[in-house]
Amino acid sequence: IDFENEGGETYICGNPPYQGSVKQNAEQKEDKDRILGARVQSYKDLDYVACWFVKSAEYMRHVNCVVSLVSTNSICQGEQVQMLWPAIFKLGAKISFAHTNFKWSNNASRNAGVTCVIVGLANSVKGLIYEDEAVRQVTGISPYLVAGDNTIVVKSSKPLNKLPPMTTGNLPSDGGNLILSPSERWEFKEVYPEADKKFIRHFVGANELIKGSARYCIWVSDKDAKEAHLNPELRARFEAVKMNRSSSKGSQARSGIGIPHKFVFCPHKTGTSIASPKVSSERREYLTSALFDDRTILSDLVRVNYDAPVWSLAILISKLHMVWAKTVCGQLETRLRYSHTLAWNTLPVPTLTEKNKVDLTRCAEDILLAREAHFPATIADLYDPEKMPVDLRAAHDRNDETLERIYIGRRFRNDTERLEKLFELYTKMTTKDLNKTNSRMKA
Repeated sequence: IDFENEGGETYICGNPPYQGSVKQNAEQKEDKDRILGARVQSYKDLDYVACWFVKSAEYMRHVNCVVSLVSTNSICQGEQVQMLWPAIFKLGAKISFAHTNFKWSNNASRNAGVTCVIVGLANSVKGLIYEDEAVRQVTGISPYLVAGDNTIVVKSSKPLNKLPPMTTGNLPSDGGNLILSPSERWEFKEVYPEADKKFIRHFVGANELIKGSARYCIWVSDKDAKEAHLNPELRARFEAVKMNRSSSKGSQARSGIGIPHKFVFCPHKTGTSIASPKVSSERREYLTSALFDDRTILSDLVRVNYDAPVWSLAILISKLHMVWAKTVCGQLETRLRYSHTLAWNTLPVPTLTEKNKVDLTRCAEDILLAREAHFPATIADLYDPEKMPVDLRAAHDRNDETLERIYIGRRFRNDTERLEKLFELYTKMTTKDLNKTNSRMKA
């Protein structure tokens, strides 16, 4: 460390290479091992740029300086927040100022614009947030680059908010042998109409939900397995499933060798289900959740609320929930990568009265009716922000107003205000749960 400037002012600024974990070369991975290994418990999935933030925080322990670095916004959303920022805060650095999301592109060939942020680190907080053309003075900046403290949203296996539980959909691990295309299904139906009626179901993942395409699956309960094996077409497919799982190195697939008629993970339940896509376009203003009956099998590419009340759909497809999900879940490339353990189970929700639930149920039903009025338009058609039907947008606006009035008695002015309130409530919710846990432990 050079102390020649002792007593002076030191500023570090730069635009380090970002490099996501998949694209890092051997040398960059060695850098991460050396720089992050001793300070960050789980660092393998961090972007390469994280090294510069940790090194800067280490330098600031010895030199009074201010650091300003350009980065992809990935380090300020999703699971990377949990990995990186506790280590930086532990070194004593604070987020002094920040510029929120902006697109970065250049004239290079094959240029793919990325969403960037600028983060300032210092030993004290200046508290300036730059957003679009505006700047705000705040008392503190959270690692999600909103006004707040250093609270980090942590995965939860169960809802912290009294909302209906959500799980991953059904996983076949079958080598494709339990799945049928529309043509395969109709061929099977022509030859075995009774077996089709009993053992074939609609199979819906994110693509089918959003684009309205069709797929089918073989769905056999344990009590009907013997009967299903009597069908030559089904029996051949079960044998192929068994061979596929036997050759797999995955423990989950191998655990299903003895039940080739079943998916290896099948949480499916009777009753109406609400499905939300695991990955969806960042252009959509709302999460495109939808209702399905129990004759439809939902795949592991959607997240599912089984037998959930309709009012919970109103929360799922609200602007408030979408803003929270985009912030705490992170992205796959630029698309929303939805995680129920990060977004749904942690979403702060005020205690709902019976009247609140009735009002939200009506809002959800109005949205579903507006969608139905435009049949056969798909979810992709309806939720294109440039083509969204007027009546559907109006139904969503009513839903947003109804929900947001439950939070603060009026509509939020913008997404920044939404996030600041949600993080405030999340801190209160998790602090309250921690106090309860501590009280039980003392007792």
